[in-house]
Amino acid sequence: MSDESNLDRPKLPWYRRRAYLVSVALAVIVAITIVTDLPVHTSRAADISSEHGVLSELNTDLAPCVLAVGEALTIWREQSSHTLSAADRSASASLLRDDQNACSFTNETIFDLSNIEVPGSPAGKDMGDLVATSVLWTTSDALRCIEAVQALMVNGNDRAAMASLHKGEVGLAADRASGLAELARAEHVLGTQLPRPDLPVMPPANVP
Repeated sequence: MSDESNLDRPKLPWYRRRAYLVSVALAVIVAITIVTDLPVHTSRAADISSEHGVLSELNTDLAPCVLAVGEALTIWREQSSHTLSAADRSASASLLRDDQNACSFTNETIFDLSNIEVPGSPAGKDMGDLVATSVLWTTSDALRCIEAVQALMVNGNDRAAMASLHKGEVGLAADRASGLAELARAEHVLGTQLPRPDLPVMPPANVP
């Protein structure tokens, strides 16, 4: 990337820098794991009800970031295929800033996501793992994709940003697979089917 493109990109404040956000995400995951390791004896019916509540809150908190990363990937796909209108191109910087905030700990819904309380039961342990995976999906991989698109909209030949975008997309898919496996384990423990977590398959950002 050229020096000029580096100058065009504003420095992120400390609370939005990747190293800080990843450290916070890891701390949240450790905290969730510790809490859900505490055993609590409850009935199967109570467990099922509790897990439905966890998933309802989880999906509510995920929704803004899901929309945001989808929008960011669509912007870059249309830009790279030369189908993004001039008006949308002009608005993209503002839209991407909003998208970035939607997947950051500066957003209240992400803070709420990281503070979801799960029951300390065998199924609750798996649900705690799912919550932790969802935190990674939003604040690590979705945010990485959005920030990569921001850089690419400044310099479409930024190889580092392109590599980061690819890494973020791979991470989104891996987190989704992990989350569904964690849900399946909780369902096995409870002997029931639970609602799906809102960790959708994202369309590729780059034109084939």
